[in-house]
Amino acid sequence: MENGGLRRAYDALLAEVDAGGFGPAPEGQLGAEQVVAHLVANDELMIQATEALLAGSPFAYYDLEEDMHRPQLDALAAEQGGMRGLTALLHETSDRLCGLVDQLGLAAETPVETHLREGFDLIVDEPLPWSRTLDLHARVHLPKHQAQLHLLRS
Repeated sequence: MENGGLRRAYDALLAEVDAGGFGPAPEGQLGAEQVVAHLVANDELMIQATEALLAGSPFAYYDLEEDMHRPQLDALAAEQGGMRGLTALLHETSDRLCGLVDQLGLAAETPVETHLREGFDLIVDEPLPWSRTLDLHARVHLPKHQAQLHLLRS
């Protein structure tokens, strides 16, 4: 599987994160730390599914909910020491995910039970080839959060 699009999406997102200077979030929306924690947690879920496929599993499961455990996002941010630690961790998880995706080959077409909801923009509740989920991640999910972070810049 060619994952240049995934790497480019992460490069653009990480440039936004690295630029910093984020202000407070509007009422009811995620703040910058929560967005980055969400992305780290999502990377971990995608890494688990990708590793299962690389290990030869005939199926995998991926479940990402829109407001993915807000208290847990805050706990992850605190555990990492705030934005600086989260940013370093996001660099690590995104690089690890891209490296694993580079190894997938034909396993990228393995159906993965996918449950994904990000607002009204992205709703999936069905098995998809993992390559399709990765494509949605690169073309929709990451750019959505990149734009969200851009709007939080003060």
